[in-house]
Amino acid sequence: MTVLRAIFALLPTLFRSRASMQVEILTLRHQLAVLQRTSRRPKLTPADRFLWSWISRHWCGWKEALVIVKPETVIAWQRRRFRDHWRRLSRPGRPTVSPEIRHLIRRMSSANPLWGSPRIVGELRKIGIDVAKSTVERYMVRRPRPASPTWKAFLRNHVNDLVSIDFFVVPTIRFRLLFVFLVLATDRRRIVHFNVTEHPSAEWTAQQVVQAFPWDDTPRYLLRDRDSIYGAPFRQRVRNVGIQQILISHHCPWQNPYVERLIGSIRRECLDHVIVLGEDHLRKVLRRYFAYYHRSRTHLSLEMDAPDGRQVQPPDRGDVVAFPEVGSLHHRYERRAA
Repeated sequence: MTVLRAIFALLPTLFRSRASMQVEILTLRHQLAVLQRTSRRPKLTPADRFLWSWISRHWCGWKEALVIVKPETVIAWQRRRFRDHWRRLSRPGRPTVSPEIRHLIRRMSSANPLWGSPRIVGELRKIGIDVAKSTVERYMVRRPRPASPTWKAFLRNHVNDLVSIDFFVVPTIRFRLLFVFLVLATDRRRIVHFNVTEHPSAEWTAQQVVQAFPWDDTPRYLLRDRDSIYGAPFRQRVRNVGIQQILISHHCPWQNPYVERLIGSIRRECLDHVIVLGEDHLRKVLRRYFAYYHRSRTHLSLEMDAPDGRQVQPPDRGDVVAFPEVGSLHHRYERRAA
């Protein structure tokens, strides 16, 4: 039966062209050479794959002559070559970062351990260097500390006519508790007013709102929580100045995200690194931090600008100079001519 199969297989070759027979002989000899140079499983090189991809495009009977691999494998090789070819041609490439900028990113992250990559991106933009956040994360100095939490819940309606208020507690060196009252304008994240007391009351809190808006520039809405400190005297005084109060739900501080985010920044970037001696000392520390916060600190929500606005300084203005802020906890970077 084997001989008969060979004879019947030989009959079609009598009617084939010489070129077709030569190609078939080439393919069979190539497969034999592959089998001879391998012991167990045939191993194909890139040159072998290229040869079979070429044969599959120029000879219609290549599937019948294929023995050691499946025809689907050869088709997959050809598709992969096509895909790799166009991937190489369409790869745009990324611009290189100069050694000076890489060194500056490392220097900023080392001198400001409380800064994340968005803060460094904003500071670089203010001195005329525009780099991506991923580039800063690649070259900044890594530290074994968890990343600060991000706030994703933002109030978007009436942001220009809205102020947020809240209290937070600061312990002193003698274990006294001081209460800090904040009034935040949400449009530019500006701290309109703050004050410190050891014994807060509804009357004292109402007086702080009047001091924050002494003229006719009162906001339309005031966002606050349901703390009992905002008693009847406070509500009456706020109603008299024409401000509508918006109360958040019980135990839902995320509904007042702007001032909660500010309190978190004050703690992480300032008070967690200072031992408070008393009321006067706390006011002095907060004034220094708020001056830095308004003039220098960049914000994601402000498109990497400061609340008071900062000018972008192009590279031709001079070298980058660091100015310490808040007792060297932070730095402001500007360009100065030599």
